[in-house]
Amino acid sequence: MKQELWEKCTAFHGHACGGLTIGYQAAVYAAELLGLDFSADEEVVCVTENDACGVDAIQVILGCSVGKGNLLFRLRGKQAFSFFNRKTQKSVRLVLKPMPEMPREDRMGYLQSKEPSELFEVKEVLFTLPEKARIFESYACECCGEMTAENAMRLENGKRLCLDCFVPYQRFF
Repeated sequence: MKQELWEKCTAFHGHACGGLTIGYQAAVYAAELLGLDFSADEEVVCVTENDACGVDAIQVILGCSVGKGNLLFRLRGKQAFSFFNRKTQKSVRLVLKPMPEMPREDRMGYLQSKEPSELFEVKEVLFTLPEKARIFESYACECCGEMTAENAMRLENGKRLCLDCFVPYQRFF
């Protein structure tokens, strides 16, 4: 494990843990498999299937972030991460392999002692590369008055409403 990079991850996350190690190992492995560097813009995209500790390591190592639009959540409760290289159009989905039974306090050491290739199954990505982040106009909600991006508004009785004020029509099932 590259100590300096690991220390950056723990400083960002706030502590060292097994979950952070999973994200660290996934990011390092994805970088190796896809020829990735830190993403200054949206060259690298990560779609994570969890919102756990490991996502912080991916932000630090690969430069993926919600604000840049290259860190997306597809919550499935899995330790799985899909990585895309926009320059080469290559992608990979890394899924954590089942770990042997061990006390919780031993997991981080186990995860840190393994090579990424020993920890993850390499699979095909299940979906296409998400489009680049868009910039939307904002409008005042005609109910609460709060400025809202147009893609998060609904039209109800001729009025633009934010999702908090909009009452969904629930007859479809």
